[in-house]
Amino acid sequence: MNMNNDFESGQDWEDEEFISKSQVKREMVALQKLGERLVAMKSSALNEVPMSEELRAAIDHAQAINAKEAKRRQLQFIGKLMRREDADAISASIEQFDTSSERYARELHLLENWRERLLTDNKALTEFLNEYPQVDIQALRNLIRAAQKDLKNGKNTGQQKKLFRLLKESIRFE
Repeated sequence: MNMNNDFESGQDWEDEEFISKSQVKREMVALQKLGERLVAMKSSALNEVPMSEELRAAIDHAQAINAKEAKRRQLQFIGKLMRREDADAISASIEQFDTSSERYARELHLLENWRERLLTDNKALTEFLNEYPQVDIQALRNLIRAAQKDLKNGKNTGQQKKLFRLLKESIRFE
């Protein structure tokens, strides 16, 4: 679109939502940075991120590239693909795995509190089951008993870690 011709033809610029070239560039750089964060993620975490197959293939390819210039070009391509994606949904999904985010810290704190309560308070199991009815009750009870036994005997056979994983799978964070 030629600005001079539009201006001369008397088009009213105030009627259209004007976005400067600088703003467009800032948005493109932000999408590329988001793509870089995706490339830095582990494959297991990427499986949880809502994205097209084309973007996922481009990310997998970028992770395999070692040459600096080739990686830079691939990241630019990912930034271009990101224009067609739901950047907000992707960003929210990344937050879930970003250990420096406030959301991650809140979720971790909640899981640790539930684990501690389940190991020390008999009433906590009923409260947990009322709040998260989709949990496998038998597996939860077995892990709680095994972890309590470890604590009582002063051993660490990994039962607390297994309990934590079950809690994480049972509690779906939005």
